[in-house]
Amino acid sequence: MIKIITNKIDPQELRECCAEHFETMVKFVVDIKSGKMAVGGEMHADGEALLIEQGALQADLWGGNFYPWHDPDERLEYTSFINIRPSEDHPYMEIEDKAIRRRVRELAESLLLDPAETLEPLS
Repeated sequence: MIKIITNKIDPQELRECCAEHFETMVKFVVDIKSGKMAVGGEMHADGEALLIEQGALQADLWGGNFYPWHDPDERLEYTSFINIRPSEDHPYMEIEDKAIRRRVRELAESLLLDPAETLEPLS
């Protein structure tokens, strides 16, 4: 199940989102303009589609993976097939633009897990 969030996710919900498909990580898609985030699901494209249904522009959507049990500097992976946009001069899976990476990090840290926080594993 994919959740659309605009406020910090409950730690238990984050654990459950991780456990649903990948155990140690969760996929996410952020709308860097509105600050909305789609969390969970098997594919970034599913979260992207939900955000577009809610009025987001594809140019504002960027995908990545979040590993809540890693060290804070290693929690984010800026890679997704939805990031490939040759028509927008971005032919890569990884987010290359530093300003976009910074915004994605800000949203992940405010909506998922702040660097000072830790997450207890599912019991």
